[in-house]
Amino acid sequence: MAAAAATARKTLKSINPFVVRAFSSKNRHFSAVGQPELDTSDSSFTFSSGGAEEEEKRKDDSIFLKAPKSNPRPESSSSSVTMPMSFMTGSIVGKRFYKQVTTREAEDCNGWTVMLDYRTLKTPYKRPLKLPTLSLAKAIAAEWEYQETDGIRPFTMPLMRLACTALERVPLTRVKVIEYLMRKFHQDLVFCRAPGDNDLTRGVLERQMEKIDPLLDWVESSFGFKPVVYSSLFGGKQEDGLVNAIESLLKKTDDCELAAIDAIASAAHSLIISIGIFCERLLIEEAIELIRLEEDLQVDRWGLVEGGHDVDTADLKVQISSAAVFLELSRRS
Repeated sequence: MAAAAATARKTLKSINPFVVRAFSSKNRHFSAVGQPELDTSDSSFTFSSGGAEEEEKRKDDSIFLKAPKSNPRPESSSSSVTMPMSFMTGSIVGKRFYKQVTTREAEDCNGWTVMLDYRTLKTPYKRPLKLPTLSLAKAIAAEWEYQETDGIRPFTMPLMRLACTALERVPLTRVKVIEYLMRKFHQDLVFCRAPGDNDLTRGVLERQMEKIDPLLDWVESSFGFKPVVYSSLFGGKQEDGLVNAIESLLKKTDDCELAAIDAIASAAHSLIISIGIFCERLLIEEAIELIRLEEDLQVDRWGLVEGGHDVDTADLKVQISSAAVFLELSRRS
């Protein structure tokens, strides 16, 4: 648990909570994961201590600070707590009601779950939060343990939100996710080149060739087709062979992998950078450098706007780092 806690805190500890809260309301321009309409009026956790039939009858949403007298055995596998729908969209979803966070193997021995005291955690759509690896379960448990007593803040729990996306949304919208990513593929950030004869973008083209060309060379060697670069605002068109190869790779991913790829592509405006992280060709720091290459050059030339560039950089680090950590932990046993 200590190692997982360190991993989660490394991603979030340096980020101001106020700033992270602002990130949660930012529009995502690339993400294709289908978002079923959420009833944001449901903003409280619900608790059940029986099967599905009893759960339907239960209307009491009160929070128990200790095990109900009718169920003195806290290890009961039927006790559970369901996150509110607003967990995926809201800022604070209620005060912390649990004292201890643990992990345990799923009842079918096929995955791992997170326990809040004696309750098994469920997703907003009442599905068991069954995670593929113990490492990921411990990291998500660390996010819950990190919550303060005055409120549970979903915007400080990126791994938990990605897990909900992978478990609930990707299985239902996988085809649409891949279609959307491939539709945006031709306008990928790494294919776009700055004009070399423009004073406003002086030095950008040289830096793009220095930093991005090695990544494009890797794409050619890995997928067998050389990417086409362009300077038109309307984008270009990649060879069908490269398009088919990238699409084939996406179709072979599992739900956690596709959720992470989509999240990174959303933040980076680049499916190639996302796949670079997925294939372990790029480190997190390298990916962020490529994404911010042009803007960082402008900052060096004209100066940094406080509350603008710095917030955008922090936002990007949270989104890329959390998705990359989620991807890596979902692969470890």
